[in-house]
Amino acid sequence: MTENKAKYQHLAPETLEFIGSPRKMLIDNEWVASSSKETINTINPANSTVLTSVPSANETDVDTAVRAARNAFNNYWKNDVSPAQRANLLFKLADLMERDTKVLVQLETLDNGKPLEKAAFDIEGASNHLKYYAGWATKIEGSTVPVDSGKLVYTQKEPLGVVGLIVPWNFPLMIAMWKLAPALACGNCCILKPAEQTPLTALYLGKLIIEAGFPAGVVNIVTGGGIPTGQAMTQHMGIDKISFTGSTEVGRSILEGAARSNLKKVSLELGGKSPNVIFDDANLEEALNSLPWSSFYNSGQECTLGSRVYVQESIFDKTLEFLKKKAAAMTIGNGLDNPDLGPMISEEQLETVINYIQVGKQEGATLVYGGARCNGSLSSGYFLEPTIFTTQNENITIVREEIFGPVVVISKFDDFDEAVRKANATEYGLAAAVWTSDLSKAHRFAQAVDAGTVWVNGYDLFDASVPFGGFKQSGNGKEMGKSGIDLYTREKSVWIVF
Repeated sequence: MTENKAKYQHLAPETLEFIGSPRKMLIDNEWVASSSKETINTINPANSTVLTSVPSANETDVDTAVRAARNAFNNYWKNDVSPAQRANLLFKLADLMERDTKVLVQLETLDNGKPLEKAAFDIEGASNHLKYYAGWATKIEGSTVPVDSGKLVYTQKEPLGVVGLIVPWNFPLMIAMWKLAPALACGNCCILKPAEQTPLTALYLGKLIIEAGFPAGVVNIVTGGGIPTGQAMTQHMGIDKISFTGSTEVGRSILEGAARSNLKKVSLELGGKSPNVIFDDANLEEALNSLPWSSFYNSGQECTLGSRVYVQESIFDKTLEFLKKKAAAMTIGNGLDNPDLGPMISEEQLETVINYIQVGKQEGATLVYGGARCNGSLSSGYFLEPTIFTTQNENITIVREEIFGPVVVISKFDDFDEAVRKANATEYGLAAAVWTSDLSKAHRFAQAVDAGTVWVNGYDLFDASVPFGGFKQSGNGKEMGKSGIDLYTREKSVWIVF
């Protein structure tokens, strides 16, 4: 990996150190290799070069991490560390993240490919999320329940114990913090597994966790693929809960693994095929200005993006021409140059999306813009043009299946009922948006659409205090807000007779 030092001399010294030599994973506050000594390479998707290597954790390594977490939970974290002390540790970690923002942003861009500005937004969001749940650590309460005279009943919220947190590659550190922050605030010990494609910010976070003063075993970070690492976590008898963000297919396998092992608690944030509905009474300037990034943000690698755009017929042509013009003007390139769009995460994902584009054309959709891999100076990376299809066929593959790339399908609708029918014609239910100046129509749409989050006259709005999670095959459980506390606690009822 030494050639990377010369290639990236303009980066921060701490960033260079992380891509200058093989990394290890964090177990019991020690940096360790895999017991098998096997490693996997992490690739810069902007130029397909190796950044560094990380351990490929196997069942033995996962078991070692679980034992460390269980020991920490039973022997000191559960009873000897007060909620206020947990809060202080979380606030300290947030301070260290803010101190090292530049390094975290650069590592995220190198590892994931996203533009620096977008990576900076993610790192800030991760820090804010951590501070939000630090505030919750001292506010997790039970209640008293009125029953017969001579009896007192109270409830208390308890941590689950050891939880496994499996994170995707599209928002590596931010989604890691969506899980890690509430889990720690509730008093759990954690096994964090970043995606095999994007482990670097999680490993750097491990360095900050030690510096913040977290006791050994409270946070363990294991690296590796879904098989063997993720599978070993899912099936481990000593893990009390799995939180997973990723594909619906993998989510099913996690539920199966939980059922075959100890019936561990599982929360899932899975795929999406979100409808973005624009009525002709909308503030069209605002709706159109949001459309390019609500369609192509993060090179389409975001489960909430409006990959199905439904536009009322009278404004359809104007909307389509606007989006084509904006797509043509988007800059594409290395994330370190801060373009509009960076690369896809991998050659495999790029090929998957290109295959969807071919299927879309074969099944009769009209390709009106893009659809090709970028060449020239970008040919060594995994770059794809923003791609726009039109169709009125709701049954074709590119309308039904999650593509996870910069591909959007635009269709017409006539009236409110047709818009709702088309919006709900999907196996997913993660998010939806509606644009209208009619408040009554907005409320009716929000009630009728089958989605866990609905945005009215906006898109992709998030806050640590607002619950987020999907319906149908988009998963179960709500992250963020007070709902996030429920994911990482169990409720006990106590009866006292006097």
